[in-house]
Amino acid sequence: MLSILGKACTPTRCRRGDLQLGRPPPISSIGGAGERANAATAADLVLTLKRLLYRMVSVTVRPNFMTEIIIIEPGRLERNYWLDLWRYRELFRVLAWRDLAVRYKQTVIGVAWSVIRPLLTVLVFTVVFGRIAKLPSDGTVPYPLLVFAGMLPWTFFATGLGEASNSLINNANLISKVYFPRLIVPTATVVVAFVDFLISFALLLLLMAWYQYPPDWRMLLLPGFVLLAFVASVGPALWITALNVKYRDFRYVIPFIVQFGLYVSPVGFSSSVVPGEWRLLYSLNPMVGVIDGFRWSILGGQSPLYLPGLAAGCCVAAFFLWFGIHRFRKTERSFADLI
Repeated sequence: MLSILGKACTPTRCRRGDLQLGRPPPISSIGGAGERANAATAADLVLTLKRLLYRMVSVTVRPNFMTEIIIIEPGRLERNYWLDLWRYRELFRVLAWRDLAVRYKQTVIGVAWSVIRPLLTVLVFTVVFGRIAKLPSDGTVPYPLLVFAGMLPWTFFATGLGEASNSLINNANLISKVYFPRLIVPTATVVVAFVDFLISFALLLLLMAWYQYPPDWRMLLLPGFVLLAFVASVGPALWITALNVKYRDFRYVIPFIVQFGLYVSPVGFSSSVVPGEWRLLYSLNPMVGVIDGFRWSILGGQSPLYLPGLAAGCCVAAFFLWFGIHRFRKTERSFADLI
């Protein structure tokens, strides 16, 4: 039971919704009949109660007919934000499953698009870079395997970046009506990209069996590079997502960034063709270290791993993750108004 200025407040005399929304209870619910008759005293009580609520004093309401606890205190939302991500984990699963179901809905071949797209890209890059440009492969690795091992993390990065950047706009109705940590929405779309990644990875294993190219113990380190690819995609995606809510021009910029990055990243060629004096600068692109790590893990060490470049790429990816979360959290309160 809550005591307001020495007066007992029961569920019939103090409306729970008023306390939850930060509004003072109605004058009729405070005091007895004599106090309600005295307008000046009631006004003073309301003013005092407003001041108490303004200071956001912790209030606990325990109605007789329920056990729910309502707490009003300053900074509670900010302190519990990361805990709320765990509390709303069911919403995360629902959004991820919905995006996955809608992705190939009413398509003729459905999930087969996850196989056709990388295969066509590998075919084009093998012809252009391997046959026409005569670029060397790494060791004795067949050129299609070299390209596919680089296409695998790049497709995961590009799909996650593109889908997450437009996720808030696509869920405008949900964001403008209810509260939940908005960080769930773009992160759930990256999970959909991870499902496509698993399908393409199974295709890569079949391709390795076709070329009789078995993996070795380095394949056990592949999950670490998958995590690095996730970090490299989520950081810029959160930043661009926050910008896309306010400036809708970014929906046209994102495809250009993805297409440009496809050719400046070592997807269709080995990063060893880059001159040594430019190698470290080239590795500031975080996807260079990710792609080299994938090839090193999958191709049995035939593709060399440039450790200074990998360290530089990890630092850049970590910076963009921090910067993306920082910018997203800073503008998150205005999403419902702008969207």
